[in-house]
Amino acid sequence: MTNDLHIEKVHAGTEHTLLDWQYVHNLIIPADPLSLEDVRERSGRNHLEVAYLGDTLVGCSTVRPPAEDPATATVIARILPDHRGRGLGTKLYEHNLAKARELGATTVETVVLGSNPEGLRFAAAHGFVETERYFLEEGDTVPWYTLSRAV
Repeated sequence: MTNDLHIEKVHAGTEHTLLDWQYVHNLIIPADPLSLEDVRERSGRNHLEVAYLGDTLVGCSTVRPPAEDPATATVIARILPDHRGRGLGTKLYEHNLAKARELGATTVETVVLGSNPEGLRFAAAHGFVETERYFLEEGDTVPWYTLSRAV
């Protein structure tokens, strides 16, 4: 297996990338599973990518372009648990940070589910600070964290 991370854009018409992105998202974010149609819709408004080492799926990412605050983009990098701790998340994050800059962002946010302590540590190690903690629905017991940093 190669050590080079290969990143591929998710297109609404490319079934294998849609399915791979969905798989990683739903494994890491079980509290908010997405259908294939949800992923297809998101691929039309956000920049979604999947990451591979050779032919092995290792992660996915999302860049939400600046919207309400024209200078803030959301960057989310997800690496499957078996592939963490090898710098892949950093490579994927830096790739997507460049995309956020290309879209005009001067600030980036990320969102991490509280049941993902590795994701929270990763965000803190990359300069993110918590700006919001919330629950998606009443009765939820695991919070979501929004974290932010300057580009």
